[in-house]
Amino acid sequence: MGENSLALVGDIGGTNARFALTDLASPRVELQQAQSLRNADFASMQHAVEHYLASTGAKPARAALAVACPVGSDEIRLTNRAWSFSRSELQARLDLYELRMINDFGAVAWAIPTLDREHLTTLHGDPVAPLRGPITVLGPGTGLGVALLIGSRKHGWRAVETEGGHVSFAPIGDEERAIAQWLTAKHGRTSTERMLCGTGLSEIDVVLRGASAVQPSHVPAPGETSLLNPQLREPPEIVAAALEGHDLAARRTLARFCAVLGSVAGDCALVHGAHTVVIAGGIVPRFIPFLRSSAFRERFLAKGRMATLLESVPIHVINHPNPGLLGAATALRASDL
Repeated sequence: MGENSLALVGDIGGTNARFALTDLASPRVELQQAQSLRNADFASMQHAVEHYLASTGAKPARAALAVACPVGSDEIRLTNRAWSFSRSELQARLDLYELRMINDFGAVAWAIPTLDREHLTTLHGDPVAPLRGPITVLGPGTGLGVALLIGSRKHGWRAVETEGGHVSFAPIGDEERAIAQWLTAKHGRTSTERMLCGTGLSEIDVVLRGASAVQPSHVPAPGETSLLNPQLREPPEIVAAALEGHDLAARRTLARFCAVLGSVAGDCALVHGAHTVVIAGGIVPRFIPFLRSSAFRERFLAKGRMATLLESVPIHVINHPNPGLLGAATALRASDL
């Protein structure tokens, strides 16, 4: 790996910061010395980057960092983590010739054309058919990422970054209206991200287990759970209990989560004019068989007169361990980004 071709890539979400090195002179996009760090262990993103570089001894000249927030200005503020920094100041402190900032799900979109097919699990459609753009990319994790990939293998690809996870949630049925009412009482507004993220899974579980009966005006007794401070189960606990099969409340929660994901994926596909949908994020790969048997597909197609249009849209799930890093490395090679 030549000194001038060495680059740092990062994927910084609300919970974890992932880093790797890549050789821009290599004909194939590859990641080396990948590490995942807990954000809670560092006071700032700069400290996390410096820790990684010190552990590898690397001194890259260029970097691309994917972050879970908009990146249109010099001042960067993560949406789901109390980290903020100046892009230009960070570049100077890290002594980088070039620093590119991209949205985290924009990075995931950039990764898709470089993925081996073994890293795509097909939910619906032909698993070996070439990918067709436009491609809708979405996925729940600490938040809900949404991006668009346009182009083709012949003419080249380009990622379009969006903040589509923050559109208003449209509930269907009494259960979802109850969940939305609960979330609005707590947050002042219910976006799609409030439902489709790790915390959202926990809050759906609270509502469906009956905490919605607690009203905002109620003053709880000592030790009693209130609407705005409920006792939440952690997402891994809910998923594990749902997959184990005996916890009916957990299965109901995960089933509702999958149904909402189907609706949102179908909405995004219609908005994007998508010919392919790809689901990413850290949550869904944990329960793909459950997702297949859920109402996901039914809700994806429940678009009235547009249902026929969506029937032919293939849906895949990314199972690559670091698509954000792979996408950041791919984006860094795009000279016109």
